[in-house]
Amino acid sequence: MYVPNRTLWMLLTVLIVLATSARAADPGNGMCMNCHGSKEIMRLEGENKYIDPIKFAATTHAIVGCTTCHDHVPAGHLKDGYVPSKATCGDCHDPVLKEYAKSFHASKAGCTGCHNPHEVRLPVFMSGDDINSKCSRCHDSRKTIQSHSKWLPQAELHIDSLPCITCHTGSKDYVITLTIESRKPGTKGDFKNASYEELAALEKGEEVSRVIDLNGDNLVSLEELRAFNHKLRGKNMRLWGMMTPEVVTHSYQILDNRWDCSFCHASGPRAMQKSFIAFPDKSGGYIRIAVEKGAILDILYGTPDFYMLGSTRSTYLNIIGALIVAAGMSVPLAHGFFRFLTRKNRKEDDQ
Repeated sequence: MYVPNRTLWMLLTVLIVLATSARAADPGNGMCMNCHGSKEIMRLEGENKYIDPIKFAATTHAIVGCTTCHDHVPAGHLKDGYVPSKATCGDCHDPVLKEYAKSFHASKAGCTGCHNPHEVRLPVFMSGDDINSKCSRCHDSRKTIQSHSKWLPQAELHIDSLPCITCHTGSKDYVITLTIESRKPGTKGDFKNASYEELAALEKGEEVSRVIDLNGDNLVSLEELRAFNHKLRGKNMRLWGMMTPEVVTHSYQILDNRWDCSFCHASGPRAMQKSFIAFPDKSGGYIRIAVEKGAILDILYGTPDFYMLGSTRSTYLNIIGALIVAAGMSVPLAHGFFRFLTRKNRKEDDQ
């Protein structure tokens, strides 16, 4: 679906937070979740009808209510064997459906191939790894790396640093979204997104963002990034950044300009001044907090594990480097020039 403008975005954020209590406030949701929110329903024959109440409460669908999509549920439901009606995605998301129909994915998968309607959430509440995990249901990760390695240097690193939709949709306004990753102490295994429980144990409270946002002002400063690096990097934790789109489309395609390195490594610096840290929440999603403008580009104190050629460069170092190269080249040039000027004198000396 399309990501709304900033004002509507803020409204949606508030609504989704309020949705955590939607099950109790909405009699319709509460009645449905009395059965479907209990794992006892998993014992029934046939299709699994269990809906995780925490994940569902964090969706926009919880706000509109169960009966908006299932509007014909008789009083004798379950006992009479009647299957409730289901709305189609196009009933509400027709513009998205039309856009998706033009992509090469449309003939391969429907909406529910990627989106569980009872867990769906806006991209802002997901990590890049979560997005890629949906793609990997059909696209084997190893085969993807192999196919990209034919033209893309360090393909595995690139794929770990980009959601697939960054290159394979016409999405716009790219930013850097950081997540906290962790690995088991004393090992050299792969880093994985830190869970809510891991961060809550460190913070000893529910506000896991306080692990980095020390003053709780919902803005991570360079000083707070520096404190995180000094304090928690020794505990097998790090920040990992991914270039993610702010405005997501469903126009899945192969775009010619994505083959050009300059798409990220030259045009990116201005956009990547804007960055966020995504903190996990209880529902399995993420809540983003903005990072001080430009802080991410400080490779010494900001995010030492994040580096993107063309974005983290220093203009002053570029000038100094150019002067050093020029000075180095001037020595042999000057030497050759003076030898050329004194060539007659050397000939006379030889005679």
